[in-house]
Amino acid sequence: MRTTWSFYTAGQLTFGQGATNQLSEIAMRRKFERVLIVTDETLVDLGIADRVRRPLAQAGVVVETFDGGEAEPSIGAALKSIEQAREFKPDAVLGLGGGSNMDLSKITANVLTHGGTPHDYFGFDNVPGPIMPLICVPTTSGTGSEVSHAAVLSDTENEMKVSTLSNWLRPTVALVDPELTYSCPKQVTADSGIDALTHAIEGYTAIDYRELVTPPGEASGYEGSYPFGDLIAEQAIRLIAKSLAKAVHEPDNKEARDDMALAATLAGIAFSNCGVALVHALEYPLGGMLHCSHGAGNGLLLPFVMRFNLPERKAKFAKIAEFLGTNVTHDVDEMADKAIVAVEQLKRDIGIPERIRDIGGTEEQLPTFAEKAFTLKRLMWVNPRKASLDDLLEILQSAL
Repeated sequence: MRTTWSFYTAGQLTFGQGATNQLSEIAMRRKFERVLIVTDETLVDLGIADRVRRPLAQAGVVVETFDGGEAEPSIGAALKSIEQAREFKPDAVLGLGGGSNMDLSKITANVLTHGGTPHDYFGFDNVPGPIMPLICVPTTSGTGSEVSHAAVLSDTENEMKVSTLSNWLRPTVALVDPELTYSCPKQVTADSGIDALTHAIEGYTAIDYRELVTPPGEASGYEGSYPFGDLIAEQAIRLIAKSLAKAVHEPDNKEARDDMALAATLAGIAFSNCGVALVHALEYPLGGMLHCSHGAGNGLLLPFVMRFNLPERKAKFAKIAEFLGTNVTHDVDEMADKAIVAVEQLKRDIGIPERIRDIGGTEEQLPTFAEKAFTLKRLMWVNPRKASLDDLLEILQSAL
């Protein structure tokens, strides 16, 4: 039985309205001379990339922009970013956007430092050491990639999402400026927000760190749940319950936007330490084949996986119901079930697909989803209830 846990996050976390303006100070203090911004055409067209470029230029930094970021980025997009980075020779990389762009920036900084291709680092702990300085600036409130140790790409050839996990991938600086999320479209706000809720709930309900067992010679990318992680996840869930629907339906509600920016970062800290589990394991093949956003796929699957995990997590589910604002009773079973109902209602309120068939999935595809998910052992280890291949198929059938 394990007796210790560890905590990791970005080297520096700066949060608040107008935080982007601190890039000048950050660049000067760290003596950056050449910075590659990894982003996408939309953020360039909206002028958000310029809001990041200006303070860097004011500090005398030479800035170049890679704008080939894409939703659920492919390995091909990563190779293009790496190629431009090798030609530009930056001394720091800045990821600007949602999790997709930030993940691209992580892969770019890693390969620029250690060589090879993205394929060389898939899996856990294959990054051999520190990477070049990396700044992550989110423009959505969901992935928590600005503080996490994960980078996810789409393997389009195999129709599967693949991840690189290493604590060396955690950014040097996470700069979270809620103002950059104020123009986030309604559906992106919904998808990213339910993604943050999934992170917080999976982190909060992960297997206890003392019970996490890995096969001999194997290492887990996560710690399992522990008290410090629980505190962070709880605050994220409370903020999401308070503000996600408002951020979706009242896009000019700055307080709700600010709450969600903080919630996403907190959820990112929680899950990247404690873990994500069956929801993510099932979403990777589902999202890879059906081409839905990562957040929408997670949100779709979340209550169905919660129902499967219910027997092992009644007490924590009861607390989640309280965090989500349901009427508190002293019946743990009743409260645990209310947590799932509350998640289902929130999904409806913000327009998250309720069924796999709603995003084009068919019954014939379910065995393939289950088989691919079952290979993601590091996610399976963290789940609080052991799941067989048949269990995964039953979860998917219930979600169809």
